[in-house]
Amino acid sequence: MRRSASAAAAAVVLAGLITAAAPAAAAGTACTPAILRLPALAAGPSPAYGSVRAFGAGGLVAGESVGLPAYWTADHAVHAVPLPEGFVSGEVRAVNAKGLMVGTLRRAGTPDTPYGFTYQKGAAAVRLIGGGATASAVTDVNDAGRSVGMEGGVAKEWLNGAVVRELPVPADAHPGTGIVSVNGINARGDIVGTARTSYEEDDQLRGKTFPVVWPAGGGYPPYSLQVWTEDDPTVRTTASGIDDRGRVVGHEDRSYRDWQERKPAVWKKPYDALPNDPGRVTGYDQVTFDGLSPATNVAVGSAVTFVEGYPNFVHAAYWPGTGAPLALPHPAGTGPDSRSSAYAASDDDRVGGTFYDGETMKGTAVVWTCASKQAYTPQK
Repeated sequence: MRRSASAAAAAVVLAGLITAAAPAAAAGTACTPAILRLPALAAGPSPAYGSVRAFGAGGLVAGESVGLPAYWTADHAVHAVPLPEGFVSGEVRAVNAKGLMVGTLRRAGTPDTPYGFTYQKGAAAVRLIGGGATASAVTDVNDAGRSVGMEGGVAKEWLNGAVVRELPVPADAHPGTGIVSVNGINARGDIVGTARTSYEEDDQLRGKTFPVVWPAGGGYPPYSLQVWTEDDPTVRTTASGIDDRGRVVGHEDRSYRDWQERKPAVWKKPYDALPNDPGRVTGYDQVTFDGLSPATNVAVGSAVTFVEGYPNFVHAAYWPGTGAPLALPHPAGTGPDSRSSAYAASDDDRVGGTFYDGETMKGTAVVWTCASKQAYTPQK
């Protein structure tokens, strides 16, 4: 899984960071705490947004800039992934150590339909999964070049653009179960996704969502991971990724009209127990885990407080693997209406995500370097 590694140095290094109450730096890496706001592409469909979704080797950072799939190199330069004719937007979701990127694109006129792609850094064109004929999404790739995602509603694993296996529903699942997303692959080749069960019983709609782990190589059956809520269609329990030890992170989402809850979840091998809930960031009601480091137990995401069903307060969250989740600081001088979220974490103590400045109403892709030294417990 390569949603993490080295981050590019970028446009602005901001002083005045909050560094108190932080755990020790991951793996003892020497680094300088900073918030790097990455430069944006000149033009795109979403000029006020950018995000870091993945880190590669040698300073490569990838994600989205102004609504377009993009990557940043170690010389601070931002590059657009070339779009095929008819496509207008997209994002890079992951990149491996060899510069192979994966993600999704969207066509003009059908912005809600994704089409998966792979792209080798520096190439003249992307490779569309299935030729771009059916809806698809490629969500992760490991250093062996194995990528995973969905195509035509079927969970798949690819190598060099060819399907090497389709990922089945676990044998113990209800007959009304289907795979709805594939969320990650680790270095070994273990894959995590999310399944949904939906059926009617006694004239009532019943069902649940739950993570699934497919062991590497397909020699063992997939695992159905346990969830807190078994039979409530208003609750979704979704995986976000799997690390090299097989640890899975995600979150439970409860959504019913104005009632919204987000609970972080962590599963460990042998996947025979309910997930662990690490708690909340002080001052926030909810937390999601949306990414994790390959080998250092870090998980990242968003701390959220909903007001009348809307996420009015959103702040990047950092969990070092023990204790309660912490917050990552906003750049100095930004206002109280600013927002941030984290999507990627590295083994060299970097976190990538997005920052939105409430004063200027502009969003940028951002990297927190030496993140463990910046993470803090907010004051109530």
